[in-house]
Amino acid sequence: MIRLFALLMCLSTAAHAQLLPDRYSVTGVAGDDVLNIRSGPGASFDIIGDFGPYTLNVEVTDIQDGWAKVPAGEIDGWVSLNFLEPYPLPANEVPRPLVCSGTEPFWDIGFYPRGAEYNDPALNERRDLTVVREIVAPDGYYIETREGPTLNRILTVKAGYCSDGMSDRTFNMSAVLFSEAPDGNYVQSGCCTFQSN
Repeated sequence: MIRLFALLMCLSTAAHAQLLPDRYSVTGVAGDDVLNIRSGPGASFDIIGDFGPYTLNVEVTDIQDGWAKVPAGEIDGWVSLNFLEPYPLPANEVPRPLVCSGTEPFWDIGFYPRGAEYNDPALNERRDLTVVREIVAPDGYYIETREGPTLNRILTVKAGYCSDGMSDRTFNMSAVLFSEAPDGNYVQSGCCTFQSN
């Protein structure tokens, strides 16, 4: 009976596990045109931004009636799915760009095709990181980094709703950043996105 209960609990957890957000690229938009981002899921809503015709890494956090919810600066916007095509996440590596940030104090850590970096706005410093190890799961990432000889940072990213407490946009990934430093260890929390802007 206990084994059956444990199996049912595992199946229930797996069935409700949240997956990472989907990524798309813009398609079918002329080279001299843009894909409009609207304030709601329909062509009658106001235009609040746009994507260029060759935009990659469009993060989609929800889909309704043929429209995709996407980040639009500090708010959410909507674009027609007719002009998006899937841009799959890599199977065994952390996708780039991946940017995680938090507040109180402000911080961000970014992983890009050209490398990785940590930003501390309070000190007006952006520092290069070396990725030591990264592990991928269906619902998140684990990344170990080194900043110089004595500072290590470990980032854990988990799929699921996240609020940065400042903007009105939806994040579908949360982050915990553990920093091991000579002057004391500390933990920061925040939200992540596949978009670098």
